[in-house]
Amino acid sequence: MSTVTTHVLDTARGLPAQGVPVQLHRLVPPEPAPVGSGTTDADGRITDLTSGQLEPGTYQLRFDVAAYAAASGQDIFFPEVIVTFTITDERHYHVPLLLSPFAYSTYRGS
Repeated sequence: MSTVTTHVLDTARGLPAQGVPVQLHRLVPPEPAPVGSGTTDADGRITDLTSGQLEPGTYQLRFDVAAYAAASGQDIFFPEVIVTFTITDERHYHVPLLLSPFAYSTYRGS
């Protein structure tokens, strides 16, 4: 079984992105099934997206960037960021998001 955490950094402001709502979904037909959610803390992190372990499969992290933009007084081009990834084995998966008003990037963290 696996776990997932995330970390959001506002690269334009050079700060952790506090208050970003995030949902974790497992992609299973006929539509995605929610398996966890949270809001980034003062350090931009969510360490408890789910209450349990995750089975292998394809998942999505959905970042509500519009809510963060409104709260931080910014105009952001992408109102939502969806990151799709695959859990293949039993380990910890960390999926950070680097955010700016007109771009974002992500990677598999440690």
